[in-house]
Amino acid sequence: MKCAINAGAFSDEWDLLRGFRFAKESGFDGVEVNLCEGGPLTPESTQSDAQQVVAQARSAGIELPCLLPAVLGKHALTSADRETAEKGLHIAARSLQIAAWMGLDAILLVPGRVTPEVPYDTAYDRAQGVIRDLLPEAERLKVCMCVENVWNKFLLSPLEMSRFIDEIGSEYVAAYFDVGNVLVFGYPEQWIRILGPRIKQVHVKDFKTSVGNIQGFTNLLEGEVNWPAVRAALDEIGYDGWVTAEVAGYSIHHELGLKATADAIRRVFK
Repeated sequence: MKCAINAGAFSDEWDLLRGFRFAKESGFDGVEVNLCEGGPLTPESTQSDAQQVVAQARSAGIELPCLLPAVLGKHALTSADRETAEKGLHIAARSLQIAAWMGLDAILLVPGRVTPEVPYDTAYDRAQGVIRDLLPEAERLKVCMCVENVWNKFLLSPLEMSRFIDEIGSEYVAAYFDVGNVLVFGYPEQWIRILGPRIKQVHVKDFKTSVGNIQGFTNLLEGEVNWPAVRAALDEIGYDGWVTAEVAGYSIHHELGLKATADAIRRVFK
């Protein structure tokens, strides 16, 4: 397996090239870059912008495993507000194009969320509908939409997530499995075995169930994830792809945070 870090762990004072270099020095193979409202990559970035990021990564000896459209969090694909949903669709489509310009074969896709205004069954139908609308573009660009399990009150079991993906029935729709996100209501190793070959990307972070809310997320090896069981489950399903740490690192001395995370991820997965 190759190990990466999400660029969200970088200091706000670093430019992307500096972050790439620190990641390489820390021992990471790759960096997962984010699509944000401001920064090196936005939904309106050009092919030149995308290729510049690739050139910077290459100069630092860093690979780019996946594109994460962080800005999509504000524009749920299943929103009851038509303008919000249409903006989300635009961002998702642009993410596919930007990923293709970068030579990437995957984007992370949060499929939407359940809210008081959007019932569970409605969210399910809308999310599948939007993904099917995006599918011709994904297939043309050869970029996979990797649906992630997040705290969105949606796809709350591995059986349902498997069904959701299988019903669409395309090699360009897969799972982006987040180990830490399921610990509050399940066991990651069970999810891994059930999702099996549907998993194309993996996020890792730790979680303290004694906290039980968003403050419970923590750096690797500091929570209650059973890492040997997670590693064993990934080995059982034959997963040999990217494992990407999605952590805050350290609030100061970000370089030390990167090194500590790299050491932890290597101990578990290499």
